[in-house]
Amino acid sequence: MKMSNEFPEKTNEVSFRELIHSLRDLLRYLLGKWIIILLFVIAGGVLGFIFSIRSKVTYLANCTFVLEEESGGGGGIGQLAGLASMVGLDLGGGGGGVFQGENLLELYRSRMMITKTLLSTYPIDGKPTLLVDRYIQFNHLKETAWEDNERLQKVNFTPDKNGKFSRLQDSLLTEFSTEIDKKYLVVIKPDKKLNIIKVQLSAPDEQFAKGFNDLIVKNVNDFYVQTKTKKSTVNLAIIQHQADSVRRMLNGAISGVARSTEINPNPNASRVVLKVPSQLRQVDVQANTAILTELVKNLEISKVSLRKETPLIQVIDEPIYPLPAKRNGKSLSIIAGMFLFGFLGVMFLSTRRAIRSVLA
Repeated sequence: MKMSNEFPEKTNEVSFRELIHSLRDLLRYLLGKWIIILLFVIAGGVLGFIFSIRSKVTYLANCTFVLEEESGGGGGIGQLAGLASMVGLDLGGGGGGVFQGENLLELYRSRMMITKTLLSTYPIDGKPTLLVDRYIQFNHLKETAWEDNERLQKVNFTPDKNGKFSRLQDSLLTEFSTEIDKKYLVVIKPDKKLNIIKVQLSAPDEQFAKGFNDLIVKNVNDFYVQTKTKKSTVNLAIIQHQADSVRRMLNGAISGVARSTEINPNPNASRVVLKVPSQLRQVDVQANTAILTELVKNLEISKVSLRKETPLIQVIDEPIYPLPAKRNGKSLSIIAGMFLFGFLGVMFLSTRRAIRSVLA
């Protein structure tokens, strides 16, 4: 048993020594091939330099804005809305939390908003241009990927008479939207504690970068405001319609009183029945006046509530020409190329030596 315990230790010791000797021999071999490794390193540096020169310039369009909105509860308006709800009148309020927090950032990256922006027109080279057509143009899709496809060569993004797109058009728009979300568009909150949002669009086409950034910010912010205030807007429209209807009825009742008086300017005091039409009209006037007074109060409360719920979006910085350009740094590309090809050279020589030793 004692000899069996010592044997593995000796075997392990020999194996470790063999490994050290192998690594030392390999290092000596590589040092003897330093000229070949140097050639690999030089080749990598040259290729890195060529790559940095031929790489496309990327233009950055940045828009930063602050989002300020009233909190849902509290305040005099919230109390008024609460009192109104007790009598069955919904004046809005509550502010809705549909796009609070990270949800607003996801809205920017949604297919709906990106597609809507691509289908928007923007002045490029002095004329209105669909951004999706500009996207196809600077990516040279018709000259490369679509070169042999006649359907794609003739594709356009004009909807049919019903405002619908074909299966091919929808498929391409979905593909473009996914590509833009992954490679072109970045939406972040630089500081989690603040309501400052930064939207960045990077593209090799300067006019497309600025146009897409401008339009997606406008489209998303408009949609955001409309959604946040939709409930209050609907309630305001209903109350406004009711107030207008009652106002017309009140005007009709007042006119009716005037006509009744004109028909019997000097009614016989002994015939009371002649006063009935005028008195009925007076009742209508009084009732409609009371109803209209309450509706006008509720209408003003609803207007104030709508203004309170409407978020304030204030642009801090927006993209202006010329946009900042970004290109792969020459120094970084050269160093990366030298390191990569140097490593490949070492791996090539090591593999070749191992194969030769096995064959020998």
